[in-house]
Amino acid sequence: MRLCVAGAAGAFGRKHLDALARIDGVQVTSVVGGGPDDINDFAAERGIGHATKNLADSLARDDVDAIILATPTGMHAQQTIACLKAGKHVLCEIPMADTLADSQAVVAAQKDSGLVAMVDHVRRFNPSHQWVHNKIMAGEITLQQLDVQTYFFRRSNTNAKGEPRTWTDHLLWHHACHTVDLFQYQTGGTAVEAFGVQGPPHPDLGIAMDMSIGMKGANGAICTLSLSFNNDGPLGTYFRYICDNGTYLARYDDLFDGYDKPIDISGVAVSTDGIELADREFIAAIREGREPNSSVAQGLSAMETLDRIERSMS
Repeated sequence: MRLCVAGAAGAFGRKHLDALARIDGVQVTSVVGGGPDDINDFAAERGIGHATKNLADSLARDDVDAIILATPTGMHAQQTIACLKAGKHVLCEIPMADTLADSQAVVAAQKDSGLVAMVDHVRRFNPSHQWVHNKIMAGEITLQQLDVQTYFFRRSNTNAKGEPRTWTDHLLWHHACHTVDLFQYQTGGTAVEAFGVQGPPHPDLGIAMDMSIGMKGANGAICTLSLSFNNDGPLGTYFRYICDNGTYLARYDDLFDGYDKPIDISGVAVSTDGIELADREFIAAIREGREPNSSVAQGLSAMETLDRIERSMS
């Protein structure tokens, strides 16, 4: 399997490259860089034979079977559609788009192509959340409330590595997207109620820096999500699953019970790295000719819910 990673020198592009290096039968043959990247030197350091700043160059290559897009949010829909039209399978970082209309266009393009198109809702693949999902599917627990805190300190336009960004991040269409999809995945259906409130916009970035979102599933479970770019303290996303039979705290790839006692999740999957597990699912779906978990079609309901939340805040 020969892959191209677009946005390879960014924070998540590097994570995908590291993950792919741990998967048998995979070779990265091309990388695409952005405006400030010295992508040629980056490729040389990684031993990758082709580098470009134009995705179309990689799409035209015969030694590229599939693309991973770790590019700015505003490019996702256009680039995903371009990959599919070029006959390439594609895995796109979330969100697949920053509007519902563009998301629908992505899903339509996938149906027309018949290729594998997946969006990297990595929470579906983190072993901590997989452990909870398996318990729910087995009927051992029923979710009552998912309480989530997503906190960053981003009063300047920087990425996860603390470097200047060429685009502006968004609490709703990026960070809330993780939790909206996860809640619907864990409850087995689209939220029947969804709303949000937001704080004042940043004077320079033009985005809300604080947000609160509420959802209710068809099964009666509720979700409370708090998000901030103003949080000057521990950063990241923390999940509290309040169930009828236990409480569980998920912190990325780690899981604890309600009393902060670690839960062994080493046997959940072949890796403890959610990004690697998502990449493995993408590659397996291509090889097996099937729809992947977290296909763009499956991810559309999260975009529909985000659209409802956005309209509730207008």
